[in-house]
Amino acid sequence: MSDPTEANGTAGADAAQAAEAAGSGAGGVGRRVRVVLVDDHRMFRTGVQAEIGRTDETGVEVVGEAADVDQAVTVITATRPEVVLLDVHLPGGGGVEVLRRCAGLMADAERPVRFLALSVSDAAEDVIGVIRGGARGYVTKTITGSDLIDSVFRVQEGDAVFSPRLAGFVLDAFASTDAPPVDEDLDRLTQREREVLRLIARGYAYKEIAKQLFISVKTVESHVSAVLRKLQLSNRHELTRWATARRLV
Repeated sequence: MSDPTEANGTAGADAAQAAEAAGSGAGGVGRRVRVVLVDDHRMFRTGVQAEIGRTDETGVEVVGEAADVDQAVTVITATRPEVVLLDVHLPGGGGVEVLRRCAGLMADAERPVRFLALSVSDAAEDVIGVIRGGARGYVTKTITGSDLIDSVFRVQEGDAVFSPRLAGFVLDAFASTDAPPVDEDLDRLTQREREVLRLIARGYAYKEIAKQLFISVKTVESHVSAVLRKLQLSNRHELTRWATARRLV
């Protein structure tokens, strides 16, 4: 006759193994990753936190947030997360400046901090800029919550992750030994002005741009006026032609 105690112990072990196997899946309890969110829009950070930060369900633990370059460097240095979700356009120098100042953390062989760009921009120069700065991937803010969670874990493991079509920008850039040409006109614009420029050129109304960039319509109007003035253009039709000629749309 079998020992009931032994039978119960075997059943318990089987259950534990089953639970462990279930937890090892994507977003399961068996995987954990510590993440810092860097974005200058508080409402967006709150939304991402709500979407991916349910640690018991997703395995993602949000250990810090930052809204500009200085805050980001301070929080990342203090918390040493495995992955940083990094917006490209930030007050204080942008995502590239965060990467520059965190180069030592990225190079740490034992506890590397890895960066995944998460941005509304899908412009080639933004993608290439942060990848050259050391980011492990680049996804746009149209990504779903489940795909973002998967991307975070892949970056933690050392993979490179890109939204569809963005990988082509990187392949093209690194396949060429020539440095990209300097566009002095484009360099006159701030990162935010470039964002507004691209959206205007794509036919977005001011209200749509304001909603997408989490700014007021009045602020959009101010940016458009600044862009027109700096580029010496008269209206949005000329602006659209200018952007199209430079393949910014």
